[in-house]
Amino acid sequence: MLIKRKSRSVAAILAFAGTVSFSGLHKFYLGQPLWGLLYLALSWTPIPKVASAIEGFWYLAQDEEAFDRNFNFGQSAAKTPDVGNQIGAIADALRELDSLRQEGLISEYEFEQKRRQLLE
Repeated sequence: MLIKRKSRSVAAILAFAGTVSFSGLHKFYLGQPLWGLLYLALSWTPIPKVASAIEGFWYLAQDEEAFDRNFNFGQSAAKTPDVGNQIGAIADALRELDSLRQEGLISEYEFEQKRRQLLE
């Protein structure tokens, strides 16, 4: 399952919005629903508003790598593999395997083994 990357600027905007409206939206966005519920439960106090402001500045102060490490499971935008390129590479490898099979350089069994490895 592909998980959409979280944006540092969107998280900061939601955190700053929590200082004037509903607190905790940035926590839901970042995949921390329990913290979001806690912020909503404490919304009658100033605690979530102050925490949201501090976190908004914290998100902006972090560089992209630190934000990705904390909220995007360590995957940066530059390192995220392109699914289209992966599919193309697998298709090319399968074509090459098929040509080796047709030329008799690998057996049917070897072809099937390598095909299954590629498709996993």
